Amino acid sequence: MNDLSTTASLASRIQIVRSSSGIEAWLIEDYTVPLIAMEIAMRGGSSQDPEKKPGTASFLAGLLDEGAGPYDSTEFHDRLDDFAIELGFSASRDQISGQLRTLSRHREEAFDMFRLALNEARLDAEPVERVRAQLLASIRNEQNDPDAMANRAWFATAFAGHPYGRPSKGTAESLPTITRDDLVAYRAKIFARETLKIAVVGAIDAATLALELERVFGALPEKAALTAIPLGTPSAVGTRQVIDLDIPQSSIRFGAAGLLQSDPDFVTASVLNHVLGGGMFSSRLFREVREKRGLAYSVSSQLASLNHGPLHMGGTSTKNERAVESLSIIEAEISSLALEGPNDEELDIAKKYLIGSYPLRFDTSTKLAGQLTQMQVENLGRDYMDRRNGLVAAVTREDATRVAKRLYGEGKLFVTVVGRPVGM
Repeated sequence: MNDLSTTASLASRIQIVRSSSGIEAWLIEDYTVPLIAMEIAMRGGSSQDPEKKPGTASFLAGLLDEGAGPYDSTEFHDRLDDFAIELGFSASRDQISGQLRTLSRHREEAFDMFRLALNEARLDAEPVERVRAQLLASIRNEQNDPDAMANRAWFATAFAGHPYGRPSKGTAESLPTITRDDLVAYRAKIFARETLKIAVVGAIDAATLALELERVFGALPEKAALTAIPLGTPSAVGTRQVIDLDIPQSSIRFGAAGLLQSDPDFVTASVLNHVLGGGMFSSRLFREVREKRGLAYSVSSQLASLNHGPLHMGGTSTKNERAVESLSIIEAEISSLALEGPNDEELDIAKKYLIGSYPLRFDTSTKLAGQLTQMQVENLGRDYMDRRNGLVAAVTREDATRVAKRLYGEGKLFVTVVGRPVGM
């Protein structure tokens, strides 16, 4: 689509569309190509799984397009293929998401299939057992994957007793216990108009979309029955956890508390993360760990703006005998950034990259719909696309130094290492 990457023009093009019963969506009309993309999100995700049945949200998300209404699984997918409809659902820690992409001439069929999947998923025995087997196979594959093991163990320890401490995909023990009734109960608890966010981009006008919104989402219950989740702070910060695995490399995961995306300092924190490890080739960690010392092929950091426990995190893999050295360098760079903030050159490089690359988040209708949905989820406002680059440009070294102290504190981390790190 020809101008989707021009963010300054996009914010002014966002229309608020409401159905007859008040269901709301953000719409950007674009007729450059005859496509329609829609993304939805509802608060929930794996953090709302029953305590003893982690994996319920992921299990349900994998089943919503496996037969719905009058169509069994095979018939449902055949119909999607016949009309070239792309449809799917996913679960993260904090939300259930749905995606739809269709040719505009197949709009009615596509929205109807989405309606059926959302409201009338059959959860038949055959696809339930097939998807269960797929999830169990994925878990088995990850049991000996050092990166997956490190990530899983990090969350299990950092958030022990909190929903984030449970594996999103479930476990080999929990998945066999999840019944169809559990899936139905989860759907009834989470799927509701109260937390529903919708974004649509493409060849559809507001009046037509309003009718589709009512048809697709009008039958959803008004209120969700969400379980209250406390704000979690990662524990064990300042300690290291080693999980023995007989492999030549150590997989390292590190992290500590971060900032919510709604926090006024989040944009500045994003700039700092780019300086530390989010900028890959220009980042401190890449330069110090890989370029100068050749300790690892890749090393990175990121901000995880989780609703109930935001984090700054990162990871790398290195030879067992170099793990202690690698981790010492990572900790030293975080401590240095916390103490002194970035220098002028680092700040300038990070800001230019974040500003210049921002339009790439909007260069397709699907990506744009996803961004618009998350802007609603985070309550950033319709004008955020216009404001965001100005916020980045306005970050001063004084701002960055202040927020670095707030974000990284004393530089202490909770670290999980999978492998046989020498000297740790």
